Amino acid sequence: MRTKSEISEKVKDENCNFPNYNSMKKENAVKQPATYNAAVCRRWILLEKLEKALKEHQLDEAWKTYQDFKLVYGYPEQLFISNLITEFSYTTDSKYLRRASDLALSISREKSVLLRHDVMTKLVLSLSRAQIPVPASNILRIMLDKNSLPSLEVLRMVFLHLVKTETGSYLASNILEEICYCFQKLSVKKSCQLTKPDVTIFNLVLDSCARFGNCLKGQQIMELMPITGVVADADSAVIIARVHEMNGTRDELKKFKDYIDAVPVTLSRHYQQFYDRLISLHFKFNDIDSVSALLLELSGNREPNPSPREQKGYCTVSIGSDKIKMGLKLQFLPQQIQKDFVYKVDGKNELVLYKNGKFVLSNNGLAKLVIEYKRCGRISDLSKLLISIQSMLNSPPNNSSCSDVIDACIYLGWLETAHDLLEDFESEKYSVRESSYKYLLTCYYKENMPREAEGLLRQIKKVGIGINFSDDMKETAVSKSDLANCIIQHMREEENATPVLVHEYNSSLYFFTKAKMIEDATQTYRKLHKMKIQANASTFFHMICGYSSLGMYREITSLWGDIKRSMVNNRNTVYNRDLYELLLLNFIRGGYFERVMEVIGFMIKNGMFLDKWSYKTEFLKFHRDLYRTLTESDAKDETQSKRIEHVQAFRNLVGIS
Repeated sequence: MRTKSEISEKVKDENCNFPNYNSMKKENAVKQPATYNAAVCRRWILLEKLEKALKEHQLDEAWKTYQDFKLVYGYPEQLFISNLITEFSYTTDSKYLRRASDLALSISREKSVLLRHDVMTKLVLSLSRAQIPVPASNILRIMLDKNSLPSLEVLRMVFLHLVKTETGSYLASNILEEICYCFQKLSVKKSCQLTKPDVTIFNLVLDSCARFGNCLKGQQIMELMPITGVVADADSAVIIARVHEMNGTRDELKKFKDYIDAVPVTLSRHYQQFYDRLISLHFKFNDIDSVSALLLELSGNREPNPSPREQKGYCTVSIGSDKIKMGLKLQFLPQQIQKDFVYKVDGKNELVLYKNGKFVLSNNGLAKLVIEYKRCGRISDLSKLLISIQSMLNSPPNNSSCSDVIDACIYLGWLETAHDLLEDFESEKYSVRESSYKYLLTCYYKENMPREAEGLLRQIKKVGIGINFSDDMKETAVSKSDLANCIIQHMREEENATPVLVHEYNSSLYFFTKAKMIEDATQTYRKLHKMKIQANASTFFHMICGYSSLGMYREITSLWGDIKRSMVNNRNTVYNRDLYELLLLNFIRGGYFERVMEVIGFMIKNGMFLDKWSYKTEFLKFHRDLYRTLTESDAKDETQSKRIEHVQAFRNLVGIS
């Protein structure tokens, strides 16, 4: 960059022909000076040069001229700033978009009056469209600080583009939190001037939390809906089901079921994912009876009878305990679907599908069903359930899942289970494919089990199936089916699955912390440790939220110690980023800056995104003037010296001078 003297000398040689300036447009709002001295002449030459470069879309020249002007005269008038930012906003080049963002950021700190709302709106939309999430979030936060957000339509578009990336999802969820808290702080009159996020924005953010695995953050976003007065719709319920399933909060999801059961049959397809996640949670809790009951319910003819309250409009779902008078109540419209809202669902692991107007078990669902019933030793109950489901669905014998289950068991070497299933189906006079008998008989001979083979042959004759057994059959192998593959896959996954007791204890912790029954939560947490049950991210998250709600930051430092030990004992497991960010924010609030820098170091080491703006804001809220002028040499003792060191390190990291 050139110096002031170089710029002055260069401009001094320019032809200062003042009549030329009379041709400038009136809207430029730049008044002609009464006395034409050299300094004013140089200023006007630079402004004319800037205007010309912008009109001709010479962005590099415009930026260079702006820098020259800024070095000598400071910021130009609002019109020139607006034109410069707007011109950069219309390009798709990230270089110019970042320059515009940096410019707006510096002006917001030094002379924010120069920033127009419409210009900032164009810039934030352009940045988000170009997938430049951090600068986009900075501009949106500047607008939020001025209580001047974009219109609802534009705000939706900004969030729509932000949540497409993982980093953008982190920022979108944090910004949505900040907007909601602004509504809480502002008076009714002022908050009416601030754009209120609607259910579409919440759905976009919640969906991104589920897609990128930020399920703990998703829980917090969901709890902001009743605080902000946003009514959930059918899309919300499906996404919330995904969040609850990931967090293992089954009791919370079950609260939606009665309302969803009552929707018209024409909306059943929309709620396929809701039922899928509820079934998955039943499996996580080893509640095979609830799985069976729900499957039978879904397989039958659904004839909902909405209650009068549901017919009038929205219903209310409590978050946490139903008995807490001051607890959060989420308003919910189960029949409202946003036509223009689209979210993607991972269909690879679905347990139930919706086909031809009915819910049917997928191979994944059937595999988990077989595994659980076999583990419980309840094969006869499995047989009855499969027969009931097939009968309700009017499935033809050739496509019977009953035969598929038998064949899969034979392939896996569960010959006794396969034989028990055959006998059960026969006793219920339910036909099974002849090939299933043949495969089982072949395996008996191959495994040198003559007694079982003879018994099966008598059974075959009794049923009236004609199988001519020969030596060639001994070489026949059972083909590996999709169902067998699914069973093998799920059995492998279960080796690393969270134990049922952890889910049960976490459910209790969630209840206690939401009810602010922190002593009960602490006792439950200690009991979990005494039983040597390995806590997971949700366990720690619930406890931190409980302590944080009561300002008990010292207790959170003890939890950090438990988390570190847990990571070491659990093969150096790295938990969800949401957990570490929650720790970090609470340590900032509590003033534990050694812990702050420790958590930040851990996040950097593990490649986790740092939302520095959020951490900076939290610091300024609680410790604006902390050690602002003190240095380590001013410390009274070593303890204070270390504290000053950590505070200064944090200030430097987040950009606080």
